[in-house]
This record gives sequence, structure tokens and C-alpha cells, in this order.
Amino acid sequence: MATVHTQTDFAKGVMPDAGSSYDMGDASPGKIAVAIVIARTVEFFDFFVYAIASVLVFPTLFFNAPDPVTGMLYSFAVFSVAFLARPLGSLLFNEIGRSFGRGVKLTAALLMLGGSTIAVSFLPTYAQIGVLSTALLAVFRFGQGLGLGGAWDGLVSLLALNAPDNRRGWFAVFPQIGFTIGFCLASGLFLFLLTSLSREDFLEWGWRFPFFVALALNVVALFARLRLTITPDFTRLLERHELQPQPLSRLFRVNAREVIIGAFIPLASFALFHIVTVFALGWTALYTGYDTTRFLALQLIGAAIAGGAMFLSGLIADKIGRRTLLAITAVLIGIFSLFITSLLGGNETGLFLFVFIGFGLLGLSFGQAGGAIAARFSRELRYTGASFTTDIAWLVGAAFAPLVALGLASRYGLAFSGYYLLSGSVCTLIALAVTRKLETTNE
Repeated sequence: MATVHTQTDFAKGVMPDAGSSYDMGDASPGKIAVAIVIARTVEFFDFFVYAIASVLVFPTLFFNAPDPVTGMLYSFAVFSVAFLARPLGSLLFNEIGRSFGRGVKLTAALLMLGGSTIAVSFLPTYAQIGVLSTALLAVFRFGQGLGLGGAWDGLVSLLALNAPDNRRGWFAVFPQIGFTIGFCLASGLFLFLLTSLSREDFLEWGWRFPFFVALALNVVALFARLRLTITPDFTRLLERHELQPQPLSRLFRVNAREVIIGAFIPLASFALFHIVTVFALGWTALYTGYDTTRFLALQLIGAAIAGGAMFLSGLIADKIGRRTLLAITAVLIGIFSLFITSLLGGNETGLFLFVFIGFGLLGLSFGQAGGAIAARFSRELRYTGASFTTDIAWLVGAAFAPLVALGLASRYGLAFSGYYLLSGSVCTLIALAVTRKLETTNE
């Protein structure tokens, strides 16, 4: 039977065996945190390299669309393919890990991720090979999703279980901070290319360079993670905390409710994630007339604000509880969604406010979203449960956000993208209320 955590346990992310004394050797919390930051930075760099290209490059080069809006909708549709593949990647590489070991699983997953990313950089355009270029782009995007789904290595769960009881919120930030670093690196690299090259050179060859960089970073991340995850100390820690891959059938037999509810808890944060990054960049390029390069630079500053807000979320969560913070931020995101038309559709001041407020709210919510998912599972199912539930949460909350938001906004008006974001906030609040009700009933 699954372990039932109290309301306080879930709100603060405290697990039954956390904080106990143990000699962690070479797998200390500091080393685990560093490995996590490196790994997540590279994953988010890969993600944002593709995301930015899906706005600035792919609609022009890989789709035969009758107009720019349709081209970007096609591009966002292929962008979503990776999130469909992530749960399949978790399932596939989970079995590889169970059969051949953690090192083989991680190496295969990162090779899949890096290989698919570098393959995109070599793709001929639609003008050269026609619809085959579109099909290959979708195939390699699917490969990225498979690799990302399989890249889960247990480091996040291990860090959470060995963090001090009164610092759970603070340590939950480290897996998420890779978003800020990865976005800054990706957007900074694209900004350099956009300002250094002519548009013709950028579209001909310049856009391919960030994908080469992504491959190099994946290699660095692979060695950094393997150096820790194959050590005896790390293996003993995983075994002690029972952080081993479990069959998906067992996860659903024991924790099906936790998977379903857990996938809806971070919906507000995950939807906002794509609204303020991918959708906003696409909308600005299509409708506002505002210089895309300047807006990308503005988003880079916004990402830095999000990073500061993430660390602030750790301090706040340790004071008032993770669930309370997520509920507050969901309400604030809902309020923010009602002002999207006046901010994103307004003047330059409105764009500044949209980015700074949006990224600030994203940092406060996203900083604790991952920890909220992982804390729902018992020790033995936390490894598989946290991984698979995170994949489902991304699929439900973010996979189609740029596509749906742009489709609604281009047809019915910008306010409807705000209503879409508002629905995510409502889902988060309902999920949090349900968990509180269930835990109160079980006490």
C-alpha cells in the first residue's frame, strides 16, 4: 500500500526518511546539486535552442505555408511532438535501466537527445527536398523528446531526500535553475548571431551553429553525470532510499491517483512557461512590429529575473509551505492572464511589464513545481513516479501551449490566450484543493 503523507509533509516536501544521518561520501548534497544544475542547464539549452528556432527559423525554412501565421502554427505543432515522446522515452529507457544498468540508460538517452539535436542542424530545407524536410524535422524532434524522457537519473529525488528538513524549498530550486541558465545561454547565442550576421547568412547557415553547441554541451553533461551516478557512494544512496526504476504497471497499481493529481498541480506554472517564452516571441514577431532581436534581449533579462525569483521561492516555501506558495502564485498567474491583451498587445512599456512580471511569476511558481510533483510518492516509487508524472504534466500543461495560444489569439483575439492561461491556474488550484481534501480525509 502507498505511503500516505500528511498535509504538512506534502506542503513542505518532507519525506519519512529525509534528514537522517548518513555518510554520503563522494555523493554529497553539494556535488549532487552541481551535477543537477549542469544536467538541467544542458537540457534546457537544447530545449530553447529548438524553441527559438521554431519562431525565427523553421516557419520560413521547413514549411510550405500560405502565410506567416500558418507557418508558425505548423512549426509549433512540430514543437509539441517532443512532449508526446517524453512519456514514451521514460518508459523505454526505464526498461533499459532495469535491464542494463543506470550508466547504459543515461548514456543511451543523452546520445539520443544529442544525436537528434545535431541532426536538426544538418537538415536540408523545404526548398531543397520538399516535404521530406518537414517530416525529418518532426522525426528528430520526436527523438529529442525520447532522449529527454530517458535522461532522468534520480539526482533530483536524491537531493530532495537528503536536504535538511527546514531547507526543502531552497534545495528544490536547484533542479529548476537550469531553466534560467539554459535560456540565457540559448537566447544570448541567438542574439549574437542575429546581430553579427545578415538575415540571409543567418537563415542560410548561422541558425545551425547553436545546435552544434548543444551537442558539445551534451557530451560535457554526460561525463559530469556519469562521474557521479556510477560511483559506489551514489549507488548505495539510491539503494538506501529505494530510488530504483519500477515497472510502470506497478506505479499505476499503487499510485495512479498521485500520478493524475500530480500532473495537474504545476499546470499554471508550465502553461506560463511557454506563454512568456515561445508564444510571446512568436506573437511579437508576427503582430507587434517590435524588433524581434530586442524582444529576445528583453526575454533574456526576464530570465535573469526568473532566476532570482526562483531562489526567493525557496525561501518563501520554507516559511509558509510549498502548497501555499503554489496556490498564491496560481492566483497571481490567473490575474496576470487577464492583462495579457493590454500588456503584450500594447506599447513598449506594456511589453516590458509583460516580460518582467511574467518571468517573475514564472520563477516563483516554477521554482517549486518540480518538488511538488516528487513529494507525492513513497520512496520506492519516487524515482519512476516523479519522472513519469513530470512528463505527463509537461504534456498536459505545456506541450500545446504555444500552438493553442497562437491559434486562439490569431483567430479570436489576444484575450483568448489569456483565457487559456487562466484555465491552467484554475486546474492548479483545483488539484491543490483535492490533495488537501484527500490528505485531511486520510489523517
